[in-house]
Amino acid sequence: MTTRIYLGADIRPLEHGWTLLVTEPGRHQTPSDVHRPAARIPASVPGTVAGALTDAGLFDPAAPSPLHDKDIWYFRSLEGEASGPAVLRFEGLATLAEIYINGNLMLTSDSMFESHDLSVDLTGDDDLAICFRALQPRLDAKGPRARWRPQMMDHQGLRLVRTSLLGRMPGWCPSIHPTGPYRPILLIRPGRDTIGELHIQTDFDEAGTGLLSVRLQAEPGRSVVLRCAGVAAELEAGSDGAINASMRLPGIEPWWPRTHGNPTLHELDLILDGQVHPLGLVGFRRIDIDRGDDGKSFGLRVNGTPVFCRGAVWTNADILRLPGSAEAYAPWLMKAAEANMNMIRIGGTMTYESREFFSLCDQLGLLIWQDLMFANYDYPFADADFAAQAQSEAETLLAQLQGHPSLAVISGGSEVFQQGAMLGLPQKSWNGDFFNSTLAEIAKTGRPDCAYVPNSPFGGAMPFAPNAGVTHYYGVGAYQQPLEDARRAEVRFAAECLAFAHVPQQATLDQHLPVPPVHDPRWKARVPRDRSASWDFEDIRDHYLQDLYGVDPARLRREDPARYLDFSRAVTAEVISETYGEWRREGSTCKGALVWTLQDLEAGPGWGVIDATGEPKPVWYGLKRAFRPVQVILTNEGTNGLAIHLVNDTQATVEATLDLACLRNGRQPSARGRAAVTLKPHSVETLPATDVFGAFFDTTYAFRFGPPSHDVTVASLLSTDGTMLSEAFHFPLGRREALHRPQFEHRLEQREGVWCLDIRSDTLAQSIHVDCEDYRSDDDWFHLAPGVWKTVRLIARGTPGAAPRGSLRSLGGHNSYGFS
Repeated sequence: MTTRIYLGADIRPLEHGWTLLVTEPGRHQTPSDVHRPAARIPASVPGTVAGALTDAGLFDPAAPSPLHDKDIWYFRSLEGEASGPAVLRFEGLATLAEIYINGNLMLTSDSMFESHDLSVDLTGDDDLAICFRALQPRLDAKGPRARWRPQMMDHQGLRLVRTSLLGRMPGWCPSIHPTGPYRPILLIRPGRDTIGELHIQTDFDEAGTGLLSVRLQAEPGRSVVLRCAGVAAELEAGSDGAINASMRLPGIEPWWPRTHGNPTLHELDLILDGQVHPLGLVGFRRIDIDRGDDGKSFGLRVNGTPVFCRGAVWTNADILRLPGSAEAYAPWLMKAAEANMNMIRIGGTMTYESREFFSLCDQLGLLIWQDLMFANYDYPFADADFAAQAQSEAETLLAQLQGHPSLAVISGGSEVFQQGAMLGLPQKSWNGDFFNSTLAEIAKTGRPDCAYVPNSPFGGAMPFAPNAGVTHYYGVGAYQQPLEDARRAEVRFAAECLAFAHVPQQATLDQHLPVPPVHDPRWKARVPRDRSASWDFEDIRDHYLQDLYGVDPARLRREDPARYLDFSRAVTAEVISETYGEWRREGSTCKGALVWTLQDLEAGPGWGVIDATGEPKPVWYGLKRAFRPVQVILTNEGTNGLAIHLVNDTQATVEATLDLACLRNGRQPSARGRAAVTLKPHSVETLPATDVFGAFFDTTYAFRFGPPSHDVTVASLLSTDGTMLSEAFHFPLGRREALHRPQFEHRLEQREGVWCLDIRSDTLAQSIHVDCEDYRSDDDWFHLAPGVWKTVRLIARGTPGAAPRGSLRSLGGHNSYGFS
């Protein structure tokens, strides 16, 4: 565990000059046993063995070969480095590692999640070697008897080793074993200033004052000044060098999640004897747990304001290389922000991400739910050594993440409670002190400004019960419940939900999976499934395709595979949009829900809402619309009629006009009304459709007085200048009855350097797709009411070149309409 901070030090990453050698386990005991010319495969650090072998043409990520049954040696010469004292910092080694200097064993590590500082005295002619020992013998070794054995992982011995479960979950992700120096190796030449035990805590009180507390160890007698947001305070170190200081910053601009305000950050500096040392950016915000009126809920209040948390579960930026750089994270997190997400969960089956991840989330206004990496297994916490290692892991993580306002929730792990409970074991066997007390105390000490939950899920009569605490909700989804179950289940907070085999855009399939869909083995290999289940998540998608559109999926894919794929793309966006509308309405019990997952780990119909190439899938656009901070939602209340819910998450009052139209045959108004509305900041309110019409109209076709009068209701929320803020669609007869064949008009022109495509339809058009090879539209797979011009911005995928050329098509039409 690294506890020293070398201020003003010369820090250089040892990125290049590495070679590696793969051998059978145990062949070489020390570096001197290795025939050095054999180690000729170049490797980058940080990086993985799989990545280096792929670059050398010796590993196929699409058909990965095992790596956990081999020893891998890394070598690098330190010849030419200046002689003298230095520190080698190893920020992450996966997983059983031995570090040698000049052939001498200097350090061993048996956790992927530990960081190590190794003090060395360099001569200028030194040699560094790391051996990553085969993990298989450790996995096969016997340990304490487990009370349950989860089926989703490929080896039960993983419960005994601190390593990621990525690459070890058949049906969930590619079997690419995480091995190698996946985090930086740094050569540090300490300067004069070194501090230790740094602890930064921020808070934001009800009076609008920022509270800053800092604790650190420094040399006695030094002049120490702390400066934040232009305010400086001189500190005094005791005789032991300990400094404890607090600052009050009245009127400080707080940090908000992006949907509810500005994610404001402030520079924090430590000044030692006049020398300024930046400690990074900090944010001031307050997190409180919202238990609801009945005490059974779980939600977040940020700065005293309830926040509906929406987003997705993170998997990894690149499972082949496990990168931790801002450059690797940024494309994914920026798309999360673009989709109006305000929370990302790092699940317990993944791996810890670097500080760069949290820094980006700080800047983007994305809350982070951080699971500790304990998932599903019956871990041997009764073993003193294992428990001590687990505690150190949690303490180190939270020490590294001080001051980051994005970190909001810390969870002791994922589905440990659920796994034991679902197997019928008594509560005392899975709901133990390590999660409820030990880790809770570590979280309270390390990040008292964050919410802590002992496990995800937890809180109900059973951990997975959706009507209390935190759940993993798959009623709508894997359990094939009707859409109404999202309300009936009384979901309080879904830390994961709504998993489907989301079909990517056709261009991704053409380039990365050019095979017949569904039954080709190469296609099926990329469809997620629960191990040993007789169904997969494509079956789940087909269930809702039939339910929402009334078509036979098997027949459709035989007779018209392209149309089947379009229906498949549209249906998951529709299911998720409907479900989030239910959860965000006034009166909903739900205070947050995170989709499983943000991104795919390989190209194909995976869980991710963004495909493995970084291209948003159709469902991503549905989420982007469903997550809008200013939103109109329609819900069917049966004989109570159609309810209109108006949401304003922002800090500003919104003056708008609500337009409501019931359309026959997708075009002729049967009823129409308009009302001026004022949406207060951070508010949700509801009004019945009859208030807009001024009279009774059977909007939901609940009374069935004669033939239906309309097949779609469109609600449009317009700003005072006529800009469309949000719109919602309700289909009283189902979506199939409202599938019309539209005729499109379009205009394509540049405005302020951006290509804009204006589209108008003569009738309701469902799930319009904008297909443009060199550009991505900022909205796609959207519904369009008749006679209304909609503008989509076209974003160049690379350097802008020629004017866009592409086509439009809708789910109801059978023809494409070209534009240029």
